[in-house]
Amino acid sequence: MANQTLLIVEDDPKIRTLLVNVLEGEGYDVVQSDDGEEVLDLIAKQAIDLITLDIHLGSRNGLELAREIRSVSTVPIIMVTGQDDVIDRVVGLEVGADDYIAKPFHVREVIARVRSVLRRSGGREAENVNAVPGDSPKQVAPESKAFHFDGLTAIPDRMELLDRLGEDCKLTSGDFKLLTVFLDRPKHVLSRDRLMDLTGGLEWSPLDRTIDNQVARLRKKIERDPSEPKIIKTVRGVGYTLACDVQIVYPSDPRVKSV
Repeated sequence: MANQTLLIVEDDPKIRTLLVNVLEGEGYDVVQSDDGEEVLDLIAKQAIDLITLDIHLGSRNGLELAREIRSVSTVPIIMVTGQDDVIDRVVGLEVGADDYIAKPFHVREVIARVRSVLRRSGGREAENVNAVPGDSPKQVAPESKAFHFDGLTAIPDRMELLDRLGEDCKLTSGDFKLLTVFLDRPKHVLSRDRLMDLTGGLEWSPLDRTIDNQVARLRKKIERDPSEPKIIKTVRGVGYTLACDVQIVYPSDPRVKSV
């Protein structure tokens, strides 16, 4: 199996060299860049499994770049922020980042977060999401399991979500992991602590808004009206629950299992 490829986007040469050395030492293939302008070209030319992206690039705003990346690719993104950049972290998650690392960081934290995000994403290679007119609809592989809920179809084996018109609805790896956690436990009330555990979250406290931000972002993509959610409902003072009915379909078996 080929090594997973990481793209390090950092304009500080010392930090960039440190990250490259540490991650290559863990067995990853590493591509590096100090120029945000070339990132889109890099991910278009080769398969990238994960990007670490500094928010404060000299040539580009990292948040704007993350938004551009997310518009063409579902490759996992870990934002690298300053110690006190709380707002940047929240905005980073809202624009589609999967996690963040705050400077100054310990190399073991970097390794842990990279492994966690790759595990949640399944080590999926970056993929272009600009559909070509005339492309055939994606089919569910015979061995796949699909979830049908509120007119949507989620296919975990492929990390795909089809919208109510059968079109591909692009989710980040973090969004899809969170959605799968809910789909595996319909009608169950899940606390924020439980959701963090199930999604592989690290170093969280009761004041951490990561889960709330991820739920809000997911609602924007799956709810008919995100301001009045019917799929993922808030259970005040406790957490969240997937409130709609879910059908599990095994394409190799004509029967449908409702949960």
